[in-house]
Amino acid sequence: MTTNFEIGDILLEQYTLGNGLRVILNPDDSVPVVSVAVYYDVGSRNEWEGKSGFAHLFEHMMFQGSENVGKAEHFQFIMKAGGTMNGTTSSERTNYYETLPANQLPLALWLESDRMRSLAVTQENLDNQREAVKEEKRLRYDNQPYGQIFDILISMIYKNFANAHSTIGSMEDLDDATVEDVREFFRIYYAPNNAVLVISGSFEPETAKELVEKYFGSIPAQQLPPEIDVEEPSEVAETYREYHDPLAPLPAFLMGWKVPPRRTREFHALYLAGKLLYDGDSSRLYQKLVKGEESVTQLFGFTDERRGPSSVMIGAIPKPDKDLDRIRQIIVEEIRDLATNGPKQEELEKLRNQLINSEVHSRQSSLSRAQSIAEYALYDGDPGVINEEIHELLSVTAEDIRSAADKYLNTENRALLDVIPASAG
Repeated sequence: MTTNFEIGDILLEQYTLGNGLRVILNPDDSVPVVSVAVYYDVGSRNEWEGKSGFAHLFEHMMFQGSENVGKAEHFQFIMKAGGTMNGTTSSERTNYYETLPANQLPLALWLESDRMRSLAVTQENLDNQREAVKEEKRLRYDNQPYGQIFDILISMIYKNFANAHSTIGSMEDLDDATVEDVREFFRIYYAPNNAVLVISGSFEPETAKELVEKYFGSIPAQQLPPEIDVEEPSEVAETYREYHDPLAPLPAFLMGWKVPPRRTREFHALYLAGKLLYDGDSSRLYQKLVKGEESVTQLFGFTDERRGPSSVMIGAIPKPDKDLDRIRQIIVEEIRDLATNGPKQEELEKLRNQLINSEVHSRQSSLSRAQSIAEYALYDGDPGVINEEIHELLSVTAEDIRSAADKYLNTENRALLDVIPASAG
């Protein structure tokens, strides 16, 4: 694969406040909007047995008001200013972000600083957000066909609790949580020295620096959170399980493999292998199972990118009259072919073009830039990785992909989850 791809570097200025808050500025006046992203270095990986679900609970708690902002007013302020916003939780981090007209930067910074400084952690807010999380779990997981299969597979791939439990957590653990537990979690993980703030879009850097200092500079630092262990043995935790899904109309299966951490050479190769196998209409498995044999109603594949051991998942829901074992065998054979012969040159060229197009597209969005910059700063300690990773991906060779697929995917060291529908008894 050639790598003579040229694109200008994204402009970055990084500095740190006295309280440890890392700030990255990315001025770009091409569109009169500005995006603010605040990433906290806390996800489900930071939880321990008996205290699961706290990181996701806080994604909800952070919209329940603070010293100068009433309950749910964060949404109202942003929407009335013509902006959009959200927050999400993963195994690796919790993030909050806004995109607003350029002249509304002070509003975004004031709102984010107020809840970092003075979140309203009350019994009432804990009770109602605990119930909100339970309702979310019922709607998205418990009462959806196949809603729990990815969480089950994660628990089969990983042995270390830090990696193996779901982001939404245990409802029993949330029921047992006290206000004191939650306040302590906030104190430890929602400190400025455990966060990254990125501003991307149309703004004047010196003015932004003054605003950041004004709103965030006096928030006190805290002792850094405890170190966590996410190490894993090479073997998956469990190779086979049947799951009887009372809501599933059809059988299904999901396979998972444990792979190296993000941004390693082998991870990049496996990420590209995944794109070749299951990503998009031109992928091998889509062409064989969806277009060719027309044997599946749904094909899914996913690369779960983590700072520790990561994973690759592939699965399918067959059409009613199709043989599940045959579909699974086709997937295994395609993996074996990739692991034996590697990708074809035309596949590599198409993949390369897809990567470049995706990179160019993502750089056009201030929010996409802000989120990527924050992620690299948090995970790698270097926001400049945003200018490097595309070149790292483009430098991956056909042999890199073949070798990584052979080592990590073309193996019996995998988790297999068979989903048994209610109709099967």
